[in-house]
Parts: sequence; structure tokens; C-alpha cells
Amino acid sequence: MRPLLEQACWDTLHMVGWSTLIAVVGGLPLGLLLVLTERGGLLQNVLANKVVGQIVNIARSMPFIILMVALMGFTRWITGSTIGREAAIVPLAIGAIPFFARLVETAVREVDHGLVEAVQAMGGNTWTVVRKVLVPEALPSLISSATTTVVALIGYSAMAGTVGAGGLGDIAIRYGYQRFETDLMWITVAVLAVVISVIQFAGDYAARALHRRGGRSGAAPRLRLLKAGAAAPEVTKV
Repeated sequence: MRPLLEQACWDTLHMVGWSTLIAVVGGLPLGLLLVLTERGGLLQNVLANKVVGQIVNIARSMPFIILMVALMGFTRWITGSTIGREAAIVPLAIGAIPFFARLVETAVREVDHGLVEAVQAMGGNTWTVVRKVLVPEALPSLISSATTTVVALIGYSAMAGTVGAGGLGDIAIRYGYQRFETDLMWITVAVLAVVISVIQFAGDYAARALHRRGGRSGAAPRLRLLKAGAAAPEVTKV
């Protein structure tokens, strides 16, 4: 069964890898938009914030198995099929985008607002604030959020195996459940546990490494120095 398990493991990593990439590309700007358009944000628009937030909440509340069924027509239009690892990427990515967006929103909200004010005081626009402050400052938390998303997607991919998506979930269902090969099912569970542990360790290590370095780009410390320098004359003048 070794070749079967190796192929299933590769299929799982293929589905999860592409789904994570799409989720990050789609969820990062969506999470930033939720922060920027909230009350008091740089692009304050309460109506747009509520609409986008409600869409994200509805998408997150839908169970993944139902989402797969609901997106079958869309999946067939995109990939030409509803079965296989390529077809599974579509519901996996769509389900992960709102999940990652909320994690991005939480991470970006933790950024020191004083840095944002410093960039604005120096004439920086919204794009400059996002590129030089919000994303670099929140990077350790964003990496942790991406790790959480990958772990969740591995669980989703196992569930997708029940509808012919392939991967380790498919092996567990076809052999462990339908053919009563319990040993193979437990081996599959062990492989999933190892994969998740490795990914979690790598994500935590990267986040801690960035946190030890301050989790900041070179621009952020300079902003603090500029801010401190701007405050010093005021103190002297008083």
C-alpha cells in the first residue's frame, strides 16, 4: 500500500498548497478591506464594511460539505469536472478565503495606530500605510494565520475525499471504512497527524523568528525614530 499512500499524500499536499495560495491572494486584500473601511478606518465606509463583513460571515458559517455540493456547477465550469484533486481546489479555496480574511482582520487590527499616524503625518497615502506599516508589522501574525488556514484546509481536504477528490481522506474512506481495512485507516490518520505537526512547527518557527526580529521591516523602526524626533521639539518648546 506504500505507493497508494505516497500518491494520496502528494494529492493532499497539491490540493492544500494551491488552495492556500488562492486563499492568501484573495483573503489578504479582503481582510485589509475590512479594517480600512471600518468606522475610523483610512477608507471609512460603514455600508461597504457591513456588506463585506456579512458576506464573509455567511461564507464562513456554511459547512464545507454543503459548500462543495453548492459549488458543483461552478466547479464543473472552472475545471470541467466535479471529481478529482483539481476540482477539489475550487471549494477548498473559496471556503478558505473568508476564513483567512477574518484572521487577517484580527492581525492587522493589532498594529500600533501610532505608526499609521506617523506615516500620514509624513504625507503617506493609504497604499503607503498598507505597504510600509500594516502588512510588515502584522507579518508574524499573518504567518500564524496562514498556518492555521493550512491546517484547516488539510481537514477540509480529507472531507473532500468523501466525494471523490482523492488524497488521504479518500484512502481512509475507500479502504478504511468501505473495505474495513482498519489498519490502513489508522496509518492514514497517523500520516495526517505528522503532516499537520510538521506544518504547524514550521509556521510557529517562522512566526517566532520574525517576532524576535521585531516582526517589522526596516521602515517601521525609522518611523518610530521620526515620531520620537518630531515629539522632542514640542517638549523643548513647552
